[in-house]
Amino acid sequence: MRKFIYALALVAPAALAGVLVEDPWTAATPPGAAVGGAYLVIRNTGSTPERLVGADSPASDHVEMHMSMSEGNVMKMRQQKSVTIPSKGRVELKPGAGHLMFVGLKHPFKQGDTVPLILRFEHAGEIKTELRVEALGARSRSHSH
Repeated sequence: MRKFIYALALVAPAALAGVLVEDPWTAATPPGAAVGGAYLVIRNTGSTPERLVGADSPASDHVEMHMSMSEGNVMKMRQQKSVTIPSKGRVELKPGAGHLMFVGLKHPFKQGDTVPLILRFEHAGEIKTELRVEALGARSRSHSH
């Protein structure tokens, strides 16, 4: 039994730590675009808070975590060092709010493709996922696939 538990920990440490990534998507980008956004839900089923501390993708030079907020009548975006996911809680990264930003795109995102993304968590380690590319200008993920 001990070998089975050890093997399971090697296969899915993030799931064992209680971190789940749901509904990952991005929008198509026009030719020549330098940036793109990533949107998803992070669920923490664990009994202690978790922090998203970084992200990477081979699709861009680097990935930044941003929060958008309204100050007066102006929307401003600020880079974040981390995003906290409360215990038994969730954080939704979505257009117009918190999101991940691909900086220095290596090629345009095309509708129907997928984009690899690695999320780094303080306790759970790395989670690899793929973002489904939705239509150019999409504000939410299509659930028709």
